[in-house]
Amino acid sequence: MPFLARALRNTPPTANPRTLMERIETREWVLWSFAVLVTLLLTFGLASFIVPMLHQDISEFDSLHLNLAVRGLVGLVLLFDIYTIYQQLQIYRIRKEMAQREELFRLISENAGDMIAVVDVDGKRLYNSPSYERILGYTAAELQSTSSFEQIHPEDRPLVEEAAREARERGVGRSVQYRMRHKDGSWRILESGANVVRGPQGDVEKLVVVNRDVTARRQLEEQFRQAQKMEAVGRLSGGVAHDFNNLLGVIIGYSEFLQEQLPPQNSLRGSVDEILNAGKRAASLTRQLLAFSRQQVLAPKVIDLNTAVSDMEKLLRRLIGEDIELRTSLARNLGRVKADQGQFEQVIMNLAVNARDAMPQGGKLTISTENFFMDDAFVRRYPYPVQPGPYICVTVTDTGIGMNAETKARAFEPFFTTKEKGKGTGLGLATVYGVVKQSGGYIDIDSSPGAGTAFKIYLPRVDEEIDSKATSHIKDAGAVSGKETILLAEDEESLRRLTRVTLELSGYNVLEAKDGLEALEIGKRHAGAIELLLTDVVMPGMSGRQLAQELTGRWPDIKVVYMSGYAGQAVGARGPIEPGSDFLAKPFSREVLKSKVREALDRRVATESR
Repeated sequence: MPFLARALRNTPPTANPRTLMERIETREWVLWSFAVLVTLLLTFGLASFIVPMLHQDISEFDSLHLNLAVRGLVGLVLLFDIYTIYQQLQIYRIRKEMAQREELFRLISENAGDMIAVVDVDGKRLYNSPSYERILGYTAAELQSTSSFEQIHPEDRPLVEEAAREARERGVGRSVQYRMRHKDGSWRILESGANVVRGPQGDVEKLVVVNRDVTARRQLEEQFRQAQKMEAVGRLSGGVAHDFNNLLGVIIGYSEFLQEQLPPQNSLRGSVDEILNAGKRAASLTRQLLAFSRQQVLAPKVIDLNTAVSDMEKLLRRLIGEDIELRTSLARNLGRVKADQGQFEQVIMNLAVNARDAMPQGGKLTISTENFFMDDAFVRRYPYPVQPGPYICVTVTDTGIGMNAETKARAFEPFFTTKEKGKGTGLGLATVYGVVKQSGGYIDIDSSPGAGTAFKIYLPRVDEEIDSKATSHIKDAGAVSGKETILLAEDEESLRRLTRVTLELSGYNVLEAKDGLEALEIGKRHAGAIELLLTDVVMPGMSGRQLAQELTGRWPDIKVVYMSGYAGQAVGARGPIEPGSDFLAKPFSREVLKSKVREALDRRVATESR
């Protein structure tokens, strides 16, 4: 019987279990056939010995015949015993092979990341792998007592039933995705494929279903699409805001001219005031767009967020109203962050307004701070890259109406709002998102309908000392005039003309150029000194950064003031400006323009005197 052992050893591990069992049964039948044959031979031998003795006198048998007969029987018995032992060894080997294969199957089924199920053509569960309990929470007994369609979302059930029907009819399963209920009541997204098991007649008897939990993958895909959409909208918003800021600069500038020329009692003065106010409101909207697109100009410095929140309390109480209770919980020994304090205050105010609108009947608004360390385990909860390390966490919590999953997913989209028409621009949370991301931080939303909302802002902690330098302020009108020569480079004609007139009225000598290349030629032809370059950052042909580099080679002491409708990506794409450079964000008022120019020139004088 060595062929049996060889057959078992040569059987591939991936052989069909039914084929393997048929082979083993065949070998066992062969073994038992030999056992029956040996038994028959033994019986025949005994009969051939006993029957003659019954019909003949015992004396007729001589001792030789008797000895031969006895020896033959003993030999036959020994042969049968040897064969029986060999047979038992073969059966033991077969059982051992089967036990090893069963153990291998158990290890695969218990440790597989996917859920494996076997169902009959009616959908009754015949087998469920242990991974069902690990992924969905159901034990094998709980699943066995239910139909394979019972835990499937009602909206997805027809799709799964149709896929099962096609598998039975065509013999080929197709991949489907559907929602299945977890034991805790939540829904998981599964990707399922089925293979058919045919009977002896070729009919489909069973389906082997392999389910994979793709919930995290789908969430990652959705967040990636959301990030792409936000990036596309941000680029569009930044570009629109840049061009719009040039137009707003002209509107605001000339409105200020008219406002200065018209006395308060003039009938047109009110109209001019309205135009100016509308321009400033539009400028505020563009700033929010730039904040969302992370292209606004920030002035980061090391600040204490506890101090910033405390300084805002009085303003926030007036903002949210008396029917909302404001509480603060500020951590002791809070670390420091490097951020634009004005923009951080804008973030808190926007979140406070959002909370106020979510609590029309009053409620409680809580602002808390804490030191927080993001370790590797914590950042793995995010589907996008997050830098581990020390952070300051600012949490703004309200007891309002909360958000459902759809609203939460779109909360940071620009112009998305759940408020009534005319009661919100949809830019408040978009601005928050942009400022936090541009500051190198992250923001989370924890909310559900009726349970309020908590915004968690994580800003990187720094070890630098708090920056106590006073921020620059606008100088008095009488202190912003001068006689210096200024080279102005601006590709927007209307804004360039307005800027030139404003500076000339302040006594400056202005050289005007429509782009960087023309400014460079004017600089080369100019015989005298040029004390200051006032240039747009992004211009056709030559950027403001390149123009400044060329001119400082001729006039090393020349001061540079950059202008732009937006910073961030656009500025970086054309060459970032030097750290600490003077920057004038469009749209700007005439007073801000004159103050910034005078400030840069005074710094030049102070440097020369040293």
